[in-house]
Amino acid sequence: MTLATTFVEQNTIRRRGTGLKAYNPEKVYSGYTLFTPLTGKGEVYLINLEGKVVHQWQLPYLPGLYGYLLPNGNLFYNGKTVEIPPRFPVWSLFKGGVVLEVDPQGKIVWEYHHPDHHHDGRRLRNGNTILLALEKIPKSLVSQIKGGVAGTEVDGDIYADVIHEVTPEGEIIWSWHAYEYLDPEKYVITKQDQRHEWTHGNTVGELADGNIVLSFRNISTVVIVERETGKIIWELGDDVLAQQHFPNELPNGNLLIFDNGAHRQNVALNFSRVIEVNRQTKEIVWEYVDNPPHNFFSSYISGAQRLPNGNTLITEGAFGRIFEVTATGELVWEYINPYFAPQNAPGESALVAKGEQNSVFRAFRYAPEEIPWLS
Repeated sequence: MTLATTFVEQNTIRRRGTGLKAYNPEKVYSGYTLFTPLTGKGEVYLINLEGKVVHQWQLPYLPGLYGYLLPNGNLFYNGKTVEIPPRFPVWSLFKGGVVLEVDPQGKIVWEYHHPDHHHDGRRLRNGNTILLALEKIPKSLVSQIKGGVAGTEVDGDIYADVIHEVTPEGEIIWSWHAYEYLDPEKYVITKQDQRHEWTHGNTVGELADGNIVLSFRNISTVVIVERETGKIIWELGDDVLAQQHFPNELPNGNLLIFDNGAHRQNVALNFSRVIEVNRQTKEIVWEYVDNPPHNFFSSYISGAQRLPNGNTLITEGAFGRIFEVTATGELVWEYINPYFAPQNAPGESALVAKGEQNSVFRAFRYAPEEIPWLS
């Protein structure tokens, strides 16, 4: 008698299935989806609505943390350079170090290195590039920073965010330092987070009026910085948000925000949501929450993009899930990143999750006319 042996996939996400999971051609926004596997080696994929890869880039840097298409059709990529030992625990997970512009054939046409760059870098309308970076705050401020896990500073130091505008020639012509504008009494680190960072920015973006929108995860706050003065002229805080990502401006001036939901105030259940916020009233005028709510949750990374037909493309980043919903919340397209690997965290050890993951920081949908070189 021979006993049959059956292989059982032990990675839960992969066992449940990857690739295209749902597609309603009558309601989906037609186009191509761009995503960068966070655990990849520099691969960036463009897939069609059937989930087939129609174009691929292979970049010479690990993702740090994603790429998107510029109006000229080139890829703008945030890459990661290795720093060992890391300057503080888990720095390797989200550090960048290099931004580059790459043509469709993979040729690098522009490249800029900065050792403090992390999470996000974007091309401005004036042709310059804006970078999210880190710096140590003055020693005199360390004792004033509230919250976080006691004793987890970096040799007595705390880092916060700084924004740099860089010319095509690599000259920094404008900087904004978070510690100069944020009040330590008001902006408190979530008590479960370590004190090696105060703000932990994850998004920098340019608004239609030229001002800058920033997202600070560790203090659950989104701010708008007036470009001319550096003053914070708008904010949404932890009474609404919970470790949010990717605030981005809609044509009507509202902000679309992925509200992760980790450590949400006065709510025991962990769930994520995507919200559209009226900037004048700060009212939530649209919201996507799954039913039941805990079916949709990514405690970190993630984002959302409003599509021209009114649908919203959502990246549930921790699980590599990219899906599209209508204005009424109906799911019309879903794709699970099939590319798994351990986290890219050179020099890290105990604080890095083990096992293979398929995380995606952000994904974007592009209409065919936005990628004329593809035809």
